[in-house]
Amino acid sequence: MSEIQKVAVVTGAGSGIGRAVALTLADAGWAVALAGRREPALRETAGLAGNSTAALPVPCDVTRPERVDALFATVRDHFGRLDLLFNNAGGFGPSVPLEELTYDEWRSVVDVNLTGAFLCAQGAFRLMKEQHPQGGRIINNGSISAHVPRPNSVAYTATKHAMTGLTKSLSLDGRAYGIACGQLDIGNAATEMTERMRTGVPQANGTTAVEPVMDAADVARTVLHMASLPLAANVQFATVMATAMPYIGRG
Repeated sequence: MSEIQKVAVVTGAGSGIGRAVALTLADAGWAVALAGRREPALRETAGLAGNSTAALPVPCDVTRPERVDALFATVRDHFGRLDLLFNNAGGFGPSVPLEELTYDEWRSVVDVNLTGAFLCAQGAFRLMKEQHPQGGRIINNGSISAHVPRPNSVAYTATKHAMTGLTKSLSLDGRAYGIACGQLDIGNAATEMTERMRTGVPQANGTTAVEPVMDAADVARTVLHMASLPLAANVQFATVMATAMPYIGRG
């Protein structure tokens, strides 16, 4: 590995935004640890990286502390350091009325979206604090749901609001160690998770409407820009969204 090559961990790298970001980073010369629960999907992402100098699949369930510890130990042992964590793994959960959401369904969304993000941030923080030269960057995948909810999305919305608090705390606690943390709030990137946007989704006024989407590559380019800044500069919060989606003025 080249001494100047930077190293990233991307969670949820087996599909969607995670895959797009991982491939964009690899194309820009980064070494990328591809984390996710589905090893075949991670290997497919690695294959799509083509002649990338390093795209390492590391199966990991981010809700399990021991698996997260193993992920960052693998990164340390294989690459020697970590420059970027893209904290991306997450899920929406069932879109049902609040009173019908079960405890297990609530817990599943919280475990992945919030606890998983915390565990990965903690693992990255430990490694970035201990390495030489010290420091690195964490970019959290927020959502426009960190600002305003969709109907019947209490678990997802609550975790994405909490992600903003996680981002702010990481930014503050990382200052002394050269660890920058920012959040990218994404609206309607075209992935498996947003496929339903093309057929119609519930709106705040009680109607159902098709919503425009944008290419996930546009998200990936935004992440690359944030990641490419020197650690003395940070994009604290950014929003990238399909231009015509009903966000501004939602409700």
